[in-house]
Amino acid sequence: MCRWLAYSGRSVPLEAVLFQPEHSLIDQSLNARLGHTTTNGDGFGVGWYGRHSELPFRYRCLHPAWSDTNLREAARAVRAPLFVAHVRAATGTPTQETNCHPFRFGRWLFAHNGLIREYPLLRRDLMMSVAPHLFRWIEGSTDSEVMFFLALTFGLERDPQGALEQMAGLIEEVGRRHDVASPLNMTVCVTDGQQIVAARYSSERDSRSLFHSTSFRQLRALYPEDPRIIAAGDDAFLVLSEPLIDVQGVWEEIPEATILVARGGQIQQRCFEPRLPDMNIAQRA
Repeated sequence: MCRWLAYSGRSVPLEAVLFQPEHSLIDQSLNARLGHTTTNGDGFGVGWYGRHSELPFRYRCLHPAWSDTNLREAARAVRAPLFVAHVRAATGTPTQETNCHPFRFGRWLFAHNGLIREYPLLRRDLMMSVAPHLFRWIEGSTDSEVMFFLALTFGLERDPQGALEQMAGLIEEVGRRHDVASPLNMTVCVTDGQQIVAARYSSERDSRSLFHSTSFRQLRALYPEDPRIIAAGDDAFLVLSEPLIDVQGVWEEIPEATILVARGGQIQQRCFEPRLPDMNIAQRA
């Protein structure tokens, strides 16, 4: 389907995560091991937070990540303390730049792996649930972008977990009304530059893969001379679709129906429980 990752820690060159590891995200764009598709070549995107701007920067392209020489050059030059990257395998919507992740609104970035089943059937009802003041900012045609704007409608900026749970609950309710079995499958990531929030959930309880790093201190002990690990710092954190290196104990799988919040070196995991939103409140927000 897709592969994505999010990093927080000390500022590091993007290439330290995107290109240099044995099973980097760029390698996963060609050779995904745990995805439903081996190749993820329908575009890519990177969003990052810089020192001199409150708003995130973004680079997206509809070409395969492995063939984009500009991405390789940018990844050498850009350093950031928090970034999100995504390689796309399309699920029925066009290969175009506006359909590439991460999606952006204000300080927020959003990336998704998975799908809304029978999306053309559910699309109108879901899009009509987006708050009117947000609707004009939808640029593309993917189910993922609509998921993001539904979460914004339900208060993502105030309560990320509650907003994502309401987004999931609405999708399941609309699917039920249209007799769509197991309408939602997702791993998602949202960030405002201060925290990374990631959720793994599917209606059928068989979600796409999702992992997080356990300890960069442990990595530093294993690879004491690796400058990338030293530069990242002991509080660095990664959440990602697939591990970047094959080392036992470095990665922990995020359980089904779980949401993770990482901020300032602290990680919390909680149950993810979809629920119906109060549409009257959401539309007034």
